[in-house]
Amino acid sequence: MVYAALVESGRLALARAATPMRMSIAWQAPAFAVLGAAEVFTAIGRLELFYDQSPDGMKSLGNAIAQLAVAAGNYLNSAMLAAVAAATTATGDEDKPGWIPDDLNQGNLDYYFWMMAALGGTTLLHFLHLSVRYRGSS
Repeated sequence: MVYAALVESGRLALARAATPMRMSIAWQAPAFAVLGAAEVFTAIGRLELFYDQSPDGMKSLGNAIAQLAVAAGNYLNSAMLAAVAAATTATGDEDKPGWIPDDLNQGNLDYYFWMMAALGGTTLLHFLHLSVRYRGSS
């Protein structure tokens, strides 16, 4: 998210310059590569945890609940995107279109990415706290 925020900040600066210039879409490739790798490694770790730590009769249920949690997270992200878009445009001032308007050159999508990076950092700290305290079954 930090990389996405930096790329979006650069794109906005180029779009809002006196003589607007274009930015290559290839700048997004590293973010998608990292996201894809993170999802692969997370899925492997999640499978290993549920198969290793779940009782025999609950291994499939544990994995189903993990997949449900991923789906719920995607829905939560969509709801958060809609809430941020609505909250940042609630003023009704046409000169300030909010963070996520229809024309992204007029908004500040980078602010949303920074907010998501902060939430991700907070989640990481919470995960570290719980993982240090976790004592698995042997």
